[in-house]
Amino acid sequence: MKNEFLSLMKSRRSVRAYKPDAVPDEVLDAVLEAGTYAPTGRGRQSPTIIAVTSKKYREEIARLNAEVLGSSTDPYYGAPVVILVLADPAVNTFVEDGSCVLENMMLAAHALGLGTVWVHREREIFDGEKGKALLREWHLPETLRGVGAVALGYPSAPAGEAAERKPNYIVRV
Repeated sequence: MKNEFLSLMKSRRSVRAYKPDAVPDEVLDAVLEAGTYAPTGRGRQSPTIIAVTSKKYREEIARLNAEVLGSSTDPYYGAPVVILVLADPAVNTFVEDGSCVLENMMLAAHALGLGTVWVHREREIFDGEKGKALLREWHLPETLRGVGAVALGYPSAPAGEAAERKPNYIVRV
């Protein structure tokens, strides 16, 4: 494994404040493509990646996510792009598959100078009628289940230091 990649993994941080600047299409495409190269159980590629860049859908997804929380704040911290990862629940590894997709995209984004944070509650959104209505609108199967989302954009502040790793994080037997 290359030291550059290890350094990249160690320096990635969750970003919770973004500049309003748009992410160029070619940069977003590179992040999305990285997600398609994530490992999936038996190579079945159960996830579907949805890049939300339109203001209308960005606001709708944020509102639905906030409703799950019982909040009115933006759960995606003002990021200009929200990448949803949903997956086919008929595949028994759909959660693991989607999680790998999310991680690949977060690492690729960091390598390209973008910030990310993993956001939850997509399962609740797309299990509900309002989420299913969006899936119909987007011509996607209503059976898809939410795994998670990545808020994506340019950080508005430098990343902080990593938290100290907990004792006994690694156990060798």
